[in-house]
Order: sequence, then C-alpha cells, then structure tokens
Amino acid sequence: MSADDKLETLRDGIDALDEQVQDLINRRAALAREIAEVKSAEGQETDFYRPDREARVLRRISERNTGPLPSEEMVRLFREIMSACLALEKPLSIAFLGPEGTFTQAAALKHFGHSVTTLPMDGIDDVFREVEAGSADYGVVPVENSTEGVVSHTLDLFQHSSLHICGEVEQRIHHHLLTQDGSLDTVTRVLAHQQALAQCRGWLDTHLAHAERVAVTSNAEAARMIAAAPGSAAIAGEMAAELYAVAIAARNIEDQPDNTTRFLIIGTRNTQSSGADKTSVLVSVRNQPGALSALLQPIAGNGISMTRIESRPSRQGMWEYVFYIDLDGHRDDAPVAAALAELETEAFAVKVLGSYPKAVI
Repeated sequence: MSADDKLETLRDGIDALDEQVQDLINRRAALAREIAEVKSAEGQETDFYRPDREARVLRRISERNTGPLPSEEMVRLFREIMSACLALEKPLSIAFLGPEGTFTQAAALKHFGHSVTTLPMDGIDDVFREVEAGSADYGVVPVENSTEGVVSHTLDLFQHSSLHICGEVEQRIHHHLLTQDGSLDTVTRVLAHQQALAQCRGWLDTHLAHAERVAVTSNAEAARMIAAAPGSAAIAGEMAAELYAVAIAARNIEDQPDNTTRFLIIGTRNTQSSGADKTSVLVSVRNQPGALSALLQPIAGNGISMTRIESRPSRQGMWEYVFYIDLDGHRDDAPVAAALAELETEAFAVKVLGSYPKAVI
C-alpha cells in the first residue's frame, strides 16, 4: 500500500469516527434536554447546574483517560460538551471582574465552558451585587495569587454578603508583553494592573528598565489603551491581545513560571458533596490570649487538614480580626461537621462561606 493510500484509509477512519462522535454528542444533548423537562415538571427549573455532579464527571474523565490526549485537554473538551448541553436546559449568565479579556473571564470560561453569557463588571463588589440581585446566575472573582498572595477585597466582601462559594478555578497566568506592532524598540511606558507589574518586575528590569510603569485597573484595560497609543506596551494575556487586535512582542514574561491565580465561583445556592471538596469558613474570635490556639484545636482534633488561614480586620473595632480558613472536606462530612460544632463554642462567630468541589485540572 502506498503512503497516499494509507493516508486515505486513515482519513476515512477519522471521518467514520467523527460521525459516531457527533451522533453520541447529540444523543447526550437529547438526554440533557429530557432532564430539563423532568426538572421543570417537578418545579426544579432553578437547579439545572450542579457543580458537585459536574466535578465528579470531570474527575472520572481525567482518571480513566489513557491518552494520547493529555487529561487536561480531555477535560477541557468534555467541559465544552457539558456546557453546550447545559445551555439546552438553561443558559447561564456569569458575572466576572472585567473588562472583557481579563484572566477572570478566562477563568469563568475554563470553569463553565463557552456556552454561557459572560457579564463584565467594573469591580469585585459589582460582581457580588450582580449575583445577589439575581441578574447573574454565578460570579467569578479572584481570591489569591501564588506570587502576590490574597486579594483582600474579595475576602472582605464575604463578611457581609449572603452569597456562597460554589466552586474554585486555578488558572495558570501567562503574561505577555503587547505592543501595536510587536516591537519593543519604541516602548517608553508599560501599562498593566499593579499585580501584573509586580509579577513581571524582573523581566521589565532586564528588558525595559528605561520604560515608565503605569498601573491601571486591569490588564485587559491596558491592552485596550495601547491599541491607540504608540510607544506604549501592555502586560496581558492572549485573550486580550486577540480582543483588542494588538501584537505579542514577548511571551511568558512572568518571573515565576508556575504563576497561578485561584478564583472563586460565588452563587446563591449551597453545593452538595462531590467527594473531593473544600470548606471555607469565616471565624471571628474574642480579643484575648490564646484565642487563635483555641480556634485551631477543633480542626486538628478532628483530623482535618487546614489548607489556608488568613486574617483580616473585622471593621467592627480597633485591632479586632476575623480569620478566613479553608478546610479539607465538605461541611456534611462527619469530621468537618464536628469541628464546626466545636468552633461554634470557641469562637465569637462562625460563618460557613461554602463547601465546594476542589478545582479540577
């Protein structure tokens, strides 16, 4: 058999498989539509999206994947199929920290897929308000970066919000230097969010030490601004470069190659256990000796891993603080439930912000 004949046979095989894949996707979509009809008949029309079930499905896909496609790519493909099928039941609207082209929008699309409507908001507090008002089904907000630490404003808003944390997304952050023509020769200033400037400080010191550094509200806004500003560069992601039609002059200029931002999914509903979950708690303690030690004992005593603890001013009195704690497990798990009950007796106030699936790839 000649090489051309072999190629033709292989391509015929791909075409045949494509027909089967297409048929199976449509059969899956038909089942999703039937689920919507059953839920609507039972008055469950507001509960189409199940973060716990979606996380379980995607974990199974990752676990059973044998290649040659990597698990991350296989999960991404199935997430898009699930997103399109969910849109047949109820298209979701997702508020995010805008403008369009931000890493927060990229995180929203990574988590929900592209068959949703994304709503750019001017600030993190606007994302909270949009979801609280029912104008968006869910919101996506940044909470911490592996290089620069926590996003304090996000944590502070949970003190008075009734929203729940429904999920999390971990997004690798690759910063690119953008210019109008892809050249660095005429760059006299660099625009970016202050965190991006900090995360790329070493590269900027080496390659653009002479350029002025200007902090703006977001990297996407920086990309939009330089599109009409010769001599200016922006630090932003590939989505922003495409959206605002500017060129990438240098790729991956972040100082830490594993730079990752964690985003939270916020909504109005509690999330059931997925089998691999986190619980986030806000705890207020009395200002007295040993208060923090007493706070940690119920967690350790019940064998629970505490993955993060952050303190923030309570805004109720001078030198009074609240602690944001991430625990391994769901609030309905017996050890976590026992620890929370004990915390209630030790702390001034305990507020469970949500139990939710751990990030899936």
